[in-house]
Amino acid sequence: RNMSSAGPEGRKKMRECDGLIDSLVYYIQGAIADHEPNDKATENCVCILHNLSYQLEIELPESYAQSIYMQRRNISSNDKTPGCFGTRSRKVKEKQQDTPLPEEKSNPRGVESLWHSTLIRIYLSLIAKSTRNYTQEASLGALQNLTAGTGPMPFAVARTVVQKANGLPSIRTMLHVSHPTVKKTAVSLLRNLSRNTSLQSDIAREVLPDLVSILPESVPESDIVCETTASVCYTLFNLTQSSSHNARLLLSADGLPKIITISMNDSNVFSKASRAASVLLYSLWSHTDLHSAYKK
Repeated sequence: RNMSSAGPEGRKKMRECDGLIDSLVYYIQGAIADHEPNDKATENCVCILHNLSYQLEIELPESYAQSIYMQRRNISSNDKTPGCFGTRSRKVKEKQQDTPLPEEKSNPRGVESLWHSTLIRIYLSLIAKSTRNYTQEASLGALQNLTAGTGPMPFAVARTVVQKANGLPSIRTMLHVSHPTVKKTAVSLLRNLSRNTSLQSDIAREVLPDLVSILPESVPESDIVCETTASVCYTLFNLTQSSSHNARLLLSADGLPKIITISMNDSNVFSKASRAASVLLYSLWSHTDLHSAYKK
């Protein structure tokens, strides 16, 4: 577990180690089957997988990068084969959001397991069944890592979480836990998921009122609450930017007074949340059909 957080070279070596990832997944599957999601070894396994999924999209071996990001069109022989995403243009990234992943292997091995739907469902199962905060946070964090990029892999993982594995109810429950880092990681995951326009109506229907409910009544007074509040505001921004319906949902959940209060912070100490709230307010005002409702 310590070694898996040692940096890019350590992650690369561990991902390439024959049988290591498969063994970790096998152990967790056994723990869930035996109804023992709270043991320390399961926590360690999930934390290792969480660390190995960090920056996975950028650090993928070239062979995986080529098979995953190959466009479904003829590529000119003059074009250089694209590497992992850091060098790609925004237009290419946007096109790739609609590029499906290759068909999933029924028996993934090694690094392939890290983004496979089997492991995604395992994380969601642990979020729902484990009462161990570190296990919950690592499961949420692994999904956050896997949905953090802008290419086809994170968008495919997001679709699996929201639509195929029905993961939103479990994630929504984590918004209301008392442990601040678990809540913060759950919100960060939702922020990633909310970038996918095809999932926004599902996410808004399932969790928008919950996101509003966890906004503080005043300017946050701690760094972690400030960061969580900023993430909530940016998630709401994603959900309402192109949807008057979702903006009205936010309004009916009494979100506007809270957002206004958070935005009116004059000090520079906790400006991150205030800035995010201001961006959200500016976006909400773009829905001209709601102006009279806002004023009321």
